[in-house]
Amino acid sequence: MSDPVTNVPEYTVTEISGAVKRTLEGQFGRIRVRGEITECKRYPSGHIYFSLKDEGGKIAGVVWKFSVPRLGMVPENGVEAIATGKISSYGERSSYQLIVERMEYAGAGALLARIEMLRVRLAAEGLFDADRKRPLPMLPRIVGVVSSERGAVIQDIRTTIARRFPRSILLWSVPVQGDGAAAQIAAAIAGFDAIAPGGPVPRPDVLIVARGGGSLEDLMAFNDEAVLRAVAACRIPLISAVGHETDTTLIDFVSDRRAPTPTAAAEMAIPALADLQADIAQKAARLAGSLNRLTQNCRLRLSRAERGLPDLPNLLGGARQRLDDRAERLLLALPNAVERRRAALAGAVRRLPNMPTILGAARERVQERGVRLLLALPGLVAARRASLDLSSQRLVSGLRQSVGTVHNRANRLLGRLTDAPLRASLREARARLDGTAARLESVSPLAVLGRGYVLVTDPAGTPIVGAAEVKPGARLRLRFADGAVKATADGGAAPSRQGMLPL
Repeated sequence: MSDPVTNVPEYTVTEISGAVKRTLEGQFGRIRVRGEITECKRYPSGHIYFSLKDEGGKIAGVVWKFSVPRLGMVPENGVEAIATGKISSYGERSSYQLIVERMEYAGAGALLARIEMLRVRLAAEGLFDADRKRPLPMLPRIVGVVSSERGAVIQDIRTTIARRFPRSILLWSVPVQGDGAAAQIAAAIAGFDAIAPGGPVPRPDVLIVARGGGSLEDLMAFNDEAVLRAVAACRIPLISAVGHETDTTLIDFVSDRRAPTPTAAAEMAIPALADLQADIAQKAARLAGSLNRLTQNCRLRLSRAERGLPDLPNLLGGARQRLDDRAERLLLALPNAVERRRAALAGAVRRLPNMPTILGAARERVQERGVRLLLALPGLVAARRASLDLSSQRLVSGLRQSVGTVHNRANRLLGRLTDAPLRASLREARARLDGTAARLESVSPLAVLGRGYVLVTDPAGTPIVGAAEVKPGARLRLRFADGAVKATADGGAAPSRQGMLPL
């Protein structure tokens, strides 16, 4: 059977795919497509694949690796953007896609929405907290400036500092808008912070990040997350002076102080020499006045104390006179006192009894009592012996009774010890003791360590219960069931902060 005759042209798959590709590229050429970015993903090759969608459709898009640096923004899911490029097809999948060369935010509304999302996220991390703000030095020696070397901003800062109090200025020139501006601004802030004190390049005491006024798109470099995190990590006090007084960027919330203009930032960083001199003169005058008042008060108290002191010459004269009077009276009173004592002694001698007579009478009484004692001694000895025998018999009888009583009590106690209730009481007490010992063993830390757990403490013996308490390089002590060893922490990832904080 022969094939049917037809005038419909016949194409291969490759020919159809090529024709569709040439038609799409020739018909549309270079176009701009507006939509919301979804399914955004960056591959290890450096290419970025995403989709643009609106209420009625979706189109695939791709940014080749060589176009990423010139893209103009970082694609993120949920951001409304305008993509500029050309339509092309992918024959292997029979699909078409947008080859994007440049992207921009779709109006101020999208920019503000992206800024608000970033503000909420950084606020939740605590980058805007007031307790993170560092005080500015009173009189810095070196002022670091991150700005463009062309334009009126750096000239205003130089003029203001020279007028108020001449100080050295260290400028790190960066572009303040356009592609790559945010990365260079972040690198400049980090570079100033990395300068070592005492090195060949002086380390600034305060930083000023400044830019003149502009549109929201022009100021987007100062709303970039990399710049904000560089400001938060900077250890040098930082003043933001971006735009005019009515312009507000996220760097104003992260910086330590916010100035409405670059000139105001210079005035905020450097005090006026005339004001310092006037303040010193005022304090010197107040100090001199205080010293004068203190001297006058001391002189007044001294005068009052002087009036309250007694007349020392008169006091000494009166005391000297009393001393002479008493010395004279002492010279007269000593012979009289001796005479009175001698007369009293003579009277006492006359009143003493006749000692030989008293001794003779006492000797006679002693001899008489000795004779009477010799006559009465034999009968007294016999009576004492009889009384002693009777007391000995009573004592022996009492001891025998006491020994018998004690023996009976001992027998009764031995009988009680062999009694069955006592043995039952001992068994109950032993069972309670064994149960208490088992419960103590179950809650013992050593029993927990025996099951494979480890007790972590610092060198002082304080237990460590959280990984956030361990800093890299910290000395630790690990207690096992059979002993303890020492260890050093290598560090780990700190837990991230969650939640939302208000501005």
